[in-house]
Amino acid sequence: MVLRLYNSRSRDKEEFRPSKGNKVTLYVCGVTPYDTTHLGHAFTYLSFDILVRYLKHRGFEVDYAQNVTDIDDDILRRAREEGRNWKVLGNFWTRKYVKDMKSLNVMQPTHFVKATGSIPKIVEIVGALLRNGFAYKSGRDVYFDVTRFPRYGKLSGFTTKQMKILLKDRGGDPSDPNKRHPLDFILWQGKKGMEPSWNSPWGRGRPGWHIECSAMSNQYLGSQIDIHGGGRDLVFPHHESEIAQSESYTGHYPFARFFMHTAMVMHMGEKMAKSLGNLVLISDLEKQYSPNAIRWILASHHYRRVWEYEASELREAEHYAGMINNLRTKTRASYSRELDGLEISEFDKLMNDDLNTPAALRLLGDLLEENGNAATAAYMAKILGFLV
Repeated sequence: MVLRLYNSRSRDKEEFRPSKGNKVTLYVCGVTPYDTTHLGHAFTYLSFDILVRYLKHRGFEVDYAQNVTDIDDDILRRAREEGRNWKVLGNFWTRKYVKDMKSLNVMQPTHFVKATGSIPKIVEIVGALLRNGFAYKSGRDVYFDVTRFPRYGKLSGFTTKQMKILLKDRGGDPSDPNKRHPLDFILWQGKKGMEPSWNSPWGRGRPGWHIECSAMSNQYLGSQIDIHGGGRDLVFPHHESEIAQSESYTGHYPFARFFMHTAMVMHMGEKMAKSLGNLVLISDLEKQYSPNAIRWILASHHYRRVWEYEASELREAEHYAGMINNLRTKTRASYSRELDGLEISEFDKLMNDDLNTPAALRLLGDLLEENGNAATAAYMAKILGFLV
């Protein structure tokens, strides 16, 4: 059966095939480690975990890179507030994130990399963009010139006016007097005070946010990738800017053939966010519920649909988690028959339709409730990451 995935670039479901042979290259924007892992983070990384598992089930080799933005304005601000070294802070929360994901049986990416490990590649890309006229130096900083990239804004579909408003809302500064255009974005920022910095031909400084992901993607996966993923809130300005600088650097179009974005998780009527204080933490949930119950509730919502967290869903999910534990016992006891071809065909049909995990879970749940074919249930549960 044909696998169809929703592509944010075309705003439609498209048939997915790797660009080169049997190997899928996937890059997913990771965490900025200055605080703890909440349900919204977990929803994104579990969604891509299921994608990776399903691609492997279909026989593809997956080369998956996920980054850690370990140098960033937010990390430096939090380190100052807490009086901690920025590296110590980042390493602490990175370890916590890894532990939380491991507890949910989220597989480690092929490459789990830090932005600070790609400084030489960042300097190389910024230098090439300057030489080729896509960037300019202003004061101690280097900016990307969006007027040199006519496709800027095509991924998001926003107008220039809309992008200016969003940029300001998301921490950017359209009125920066050092810019030639309000939407130009920083590639390299000159050293300020006691902030960490690295050498470059333009003086000591540190990279801008967007260039970090372009560099890591290029370094570990090459100039073009099959799938680029992340939360929906990264479409603009982050992914829009990644496209501009990556394609300008390599001369290859498209930078990513598919863009896949996960929806926001809501709680108490608002997007789950540190600033609003409405976080539901994975570590807190695990005090009351099993990892498979948490995994079940996350997979029960389609990755592209906004949803509201309700504790009652977790209580129901715990019921199915218990049945999966029983299933594990049955399969260990060699309780198995031949796989049910009709059930498997329906499962694959659902997963091939843009990873319809809610419907796939309903199918698995019905099979468990009916005490059906244990081998078939185990087959589905393993693909969805409930069984090792």
